[in-house]
Amino acid sequence: MRHRFKHRLLNRTSSHRKAMFSNMVVSLITHEQIKTTLPKAKELRGFADKMITLGKRGDIHSRRQAFAFLRDDAAVSKLFDTLATRYSERQGGYSRVLKAGFRYGDDAPLAFIEYVDRDPDAKGAADKARHEADLEEAGELVQE
Repeated sequence: MRHRFKHRLLNRTSSHRKAMFSNMVVSLITHEQIKTTLPKAKELRGFADKMITLGKRGDIHSRRQAFAFLRDDAAVSKLFDTLATRYSERQGGYSRVLKAGFRYGDDAPLAFIEYVDRDPDAKGAADKARHEADLEEAGELVQE
């Protein structure tokens, strides 16, 4: 019987689990889609949806609660500015988990977790911007 088992422990200490889910939610907010194992994705859903709910409330206390969990200014600002307005009419169910086969090395079940109605251009946007800036900088060095 599974009485009083609230969450998956994922063979990690509580501090490791908290840090891992915080980092994963920041990645999910930034890229709006990430690939991970199926049990982690299923556990992450609750944290991701709670952050959207905090963003929709929009007051200073919610912003401080979100920052206490996320510890990332860019993610908090995107959460409260972009994602909160996008999901203002939706009453829950902000994320979905899609199964993605099995990992090659250890045959672990993989899954994508993504926000519903996500922006496809958000995934890797920071990497693309950094790459373009590097190319521009390299071009300036060549021109000099």
